[in-house]
Amino acid sequence: MRVANSVRESRPLIALAAPIAGIQLAQVALTTTDLAMMGLLGVQAIAAGGLAITLYNQVRTMCVGVVTAVGNMVAAAVGRGESRVGTDRLDEQADDEIRQVVRAAFLVATIIGLLAGGALVGLSYSLVWFGQDSRILELARPMMIALSFGLVPMLWLNVLRQFAVGMRRPGSLLWVTIGSVGVNALLNGAFIYGWMGLPTLGLTGIGCATSFVNLLTCTAFFLIVRRDSHLGPLLSIRGRRADLAKVREILRLGIPISATYGSEAGLFSVAALIMGSFGPAALAAHNVVIQLTYIIFQVTIGLSHGSSILVSRVISKGEVDAAKQIARTALTLGALVMGVTGVIYLVAPKLVLLPFLDPNEAAEVLPIAKTLLLIAIVQQFMDCAQNIGVGLLRGLGNTKSGFTITLIGYWAVGLPVLVVFAYGFGLRGTGVWLGLCAGLAVTATLLLRRFHHDLSLITPARTAALI
Repeated sequence: MRVANSVRESRPLIALAAPIAGIQLAQVALTTTDLAMMGLLGVQAIAAGGLAITLYNQVRTMCVGVVTAVGNMVAAAVGRGESRVGTDRLDEQADDEIRQVVRAAFLVATIIGLLAGGALVGLSYSLVWFGQDSRILELARPMMIALSFGLVPMLWLNVLRQFAVGMRRPGSLLWVTIGSVGVNALLNGAFIYGWMGLPTLGLTGIGCATSFVNLLTCTAFFLIVRRDSHLGPLLSIRGRRADLAKVREILRLGIPISATYGSEAGLFSVAALIMGSFGPAALAAHNVVIQLTYIIFQVTIGLSHGSSILVSRVISKGEVDAAKQIARTALTLGALVMGVTGVIYLVAPKLVLLPFLDPNEAAEVLPIAKTLLLIAIVQQFMDCAQNIGVGLLRGLGNTKSGFTITLIGYWAVGLPVLVVFAYGFGLRGTGVWLGLCAGLAVTATLLLRRFHHDLSLITPARTAALI
């Protein structure tokens, strides 16, 4: 009976999280394909390209954070509308509020994307101050510039995605994202090797392909959403008519989320820079293992976003016990996935590492990568718990605490441990990854404690005032 109840309680979360995770996995397949193509170009290419993608992901993640709360805002509007009507149908007030949220989100996404593109270009010229190999910088800089052009359509796509997730209809994006993987692989080859009359750009071509795929995917999903009978009537992209109050609300919630995401991504970016100081082989090994953990991390993102949206919806109705059950279910499912992945890493490390390495240079990188992969087994559990914790807090409308907690976990604990272990104890790459584990563990613990504390303060009277 208990097992049956657990399965039944997990169904709403799985139904929402699975498509989101599928979308995330399909998106990460883009960068996985990129990394595999870099491997064909040699260790220097995979080191430079991996560095470029790491820093691009830093900027991209912070941008996405600004519009992430859009899904929660839509879900809360849906919950309030359902409470007023007393059914799963929405009233006119909810429809209008959702349109205002989406319209404001497109305006925010456009401005943030343009600013971020300029920041990424500037960052590509500042790497010389961080002690990187000059040849690595020559390869990484033009790729980062090419990647900057895809930030605006990428953010538009994320607004559409958050809108669909908030309405609990994320599945329509999955097939578009899967199709983009094949297009990305074709364009990678075309730009790298000059197929179909295109210029031969080498590593820079991977950045061009990624930006072009972002534009194509955004266009395709926009057309799908516009034709959807549930989503189409609520879709509004006229940023010039945006309600400034909604713009301020998106920024109020989104900037702390962006800072939280940036805090985590920043620690990983610093880790990549430190690994680069140990030579191309260490950086290449780090990039490969990071990519592997990044693949599995997408399942965690699905659980985080799914649980966050569900918590926003049930809290808007005053259902505190339901929010607690959602949290338990998300953490349990995450632990199961991380456990299965850890067993695979332990049993068959070569099987998962070799596809990303040039056979002629694998002997130099593989021993380092295998050691890092063992530590990654523990790191994934910590990363899963902290990401779900951030999502749960966001579901309660608390986006500021996550940033404060990450400052403590990542920078007050993780970075000092990383530096001491890597340099003070002479553990180099191993020390870097032990520091990442320490930072993530502290962050996860503090986030989950804060969620339960905030949840205990919520009363039906408080939520009723929002309806």
